[in-house]
Amino acid sequence: MKINIALTKGRLEKQFLQYLKSLGFNIEPLENKGRKLFVEAEEMTFIFAKGVDVATYVEYGICDLGIIGEDILVEYQPDVFDLLPLPFGKCRFALAGKKSLENVQRKRRIATKYPNITHRYFRQKQESVDIVKLEGSVELAPILGLADAIVDIVETGTTLKENGLEILDEVQPITARLIANRSALKIKKSSLDPFIKKLQQEVIFK
Repeated sequence: MKINIALTKGRLEKQFLQYLKSLGFNIEPLENKGRKLFVEAEEMTFIFAKGVDVATYVEYGICDLGIIGEDILVEYQPDVFDLLPLPFGKCRFALAGKKSLENVQRKRRIATKYPNITHRYFRQKQESVDIVKLEGSVELAPILGLADAIVDIVETGTTLKENGLEILDEVQPITARLIANRSALKIKKSSLDPFIKKLQQEVIFK
């Protein structure tokens, strides 16, 4: 029984395919797929989608497994089984801005693509803030005065530095995750278990 896997397009897709290759899987059909969004390999079928959609395809059972950034799990909390972290896609959520938020003498305004994560972070800090939801480059918000600071994913911090911003606080580390459809774990147990255990062993040894 073939395994259906949903991959987050872009960097996570490339990193996961290289990871599969390092484990001895044949990924040749995937290396020259062009713009195809659906590819069949020997043992697996792959679809390629945006991160939020990967979670949806797995949640509704279209795919058995998914490779997704932990940010999607934390922000949207889809009804999937979070199986294990993977040894790539490591970065972090951070609070960043031009200056310490303590110097702002009014209710602070925070720009972010992740309002739920931002709300939980400030609730834990017992701080009330106004959250501005943006879809694009949130670094612009403090530069142009729309917000006092931002909450965003940071990998190297280069973009922040180039725009005159600095990390004010670490919110939480994140990585790539292997997720599963809850029903598929039972129905396709004999097919999924060996694959999951292979990835699990390699993660442990990394």
